[in-house]
Amino acid sequence: MPLAAATWDHLRALPRSPRLPVLFLGHGSPMNAIEDNAYRRSWQALGAEFGTRYPRPSLVLCVSAHWLTRGWWLTGMDKPKTIHDFGGFPQALFDQRFPAPGAPAAAREIARGIASPRIALDTTEWGFDHGTWSVLKPMFPQADVPVVQLSMDYDRPPHEHLALGRELKALRERGVLIVGSGNIVHNLRRTQRGASAMQAHDWALAFDQVVTRQLQDGAHAQLADFQKLGEVARLAHPTWEHYLPLLHAAGAVDAGEPLRFFNTSYQSASISMRSVVWG
Repeated sequence: MPLAAATWDHLRALPRSPRLPVLFLGHGSPMNAIEDNAYRRSWQALGAEFGTRYPRPSLVLCVSAHWLTRGWWLTGMDKPKTIHDFGGFPQALFDQRFPAPGAPAAAREIARGIASPRIALDTTEWGFDHGTWSVLKPMFPQADVPVVQLSMDYDRPPHEHLALGRELKALRERGVLIVGSGNIVHNLRRTQRGASAMQAHDWALAFDQVVTRQLQDGAHAQLADFQKLGEVARLAHPTWEHYLPLLHAAGAVDAGEPLRFFNTSYQSASISMRSVVWG
């Protein structure tokens, strides 16, 4: 069910603004958040484009691969906590904090404005998991842009995730930067330590190439049919929580909208770091 335009016209917490782009960021290893590598530097450079090439957002809405729920939820607290949802990494990674404020009023208005599916508010439990803070902290190191995180209902079919992205599209003209954070290929069972950034399994290369063509062609509906690729898709995503944020992001994009890729390389031969900016 599409959003009624009048609903967005009455958003008091989100006034009209120049249109923001949409991002899909391959986040890969949590260590990318603190290592001085090409991925972290690219996020820093992208953040610097807001206020120059792009308008500066008044709010970031981030869809992370790492918040899976029954139904869809938005963080609705004033001060979301930094969640260290990983293990076996150096203490320096656990010491990281991302103290960006929440946006309870905006979260309530967004939740009320979406006709289907129903969006609930989480005011106590979640916060910013590493899918969100690992990319947003390099982009906005002052943590001065409010952030809300949107969960994903993993039990719902992929086309519903794409449809929810379409529901969010109009928020781009309300100062909202929509960010999907996951990976186009993500199979931790098949990692190869020591692989170079340009080495990847054949199936990882194949899946990444198919998705790249679909993105270039604006064939967003085909993105939701990724499981039809059979064994290549099963190897690229034994579970598909890292792929679903791409659907939310692509859904928020208009047909024919220009895009650019960056970080078109791999980690550990089985994680595609390919990232996209639309607009």
